[in-house]
Amino acid sequence: MAAFAAVVLLSFFPEKVGPVISTSREYFLQMVWILPAIMIVMGLFKVWISKEMVVKYLGKASGLKGVLIAVILGATPTGPLYAAFPLAAAMLDKGARTLNVIVFLSAWACIKLPQEMVELQFLGLNFMVTRLILTIVLVSVMGFFIEQIIERADAGGVEDEI
Repeated sequence: MAAFAAVVLLSFFPEKVGPVISTSREYFLQMVWILPAIMIVMGLFKVWISKEMVVKYLGKASGLKGVLIAVILGATPTGPLYAAFPLAAAMLDKGARTLNVIVFLSAWACIKLPQEMVELQFLGLNFMVTRLILTIVLVSVMGFFIEQIIERADAGGVEDEI
């Protein structure tokens, strides 16, 4: 569908063909270099991290500790967001709480240690700390609500409400 949409749009905007092909090539090459590393990390995660450990630290009973661990796990690595999705899927498969996976993905997208240092330098400590706290709190609230929606959908409750 994406390829069809691209062909249709490019037929209306033929001057964009060059930039679209160039950008697509750049993203493809980036993915060719990153995906093997992601596969290695996924293999190591599946072998080295037990289901019991994931359930203990990121499962239903992990509470605030699980959210903080998810923030740290998401904020520490660098790389594109699409690299985090296979890890998030593996975390869910091993029993991680949906809330913690959403916090992990959001931290990967919004909280990076180098980004925090740039914010500190250019925008000041108050801005950096305020944004960081608000991001963690609001992402956690969002994750909680999404978790509730998913649980209701799995139990058959959402279809009745819609």
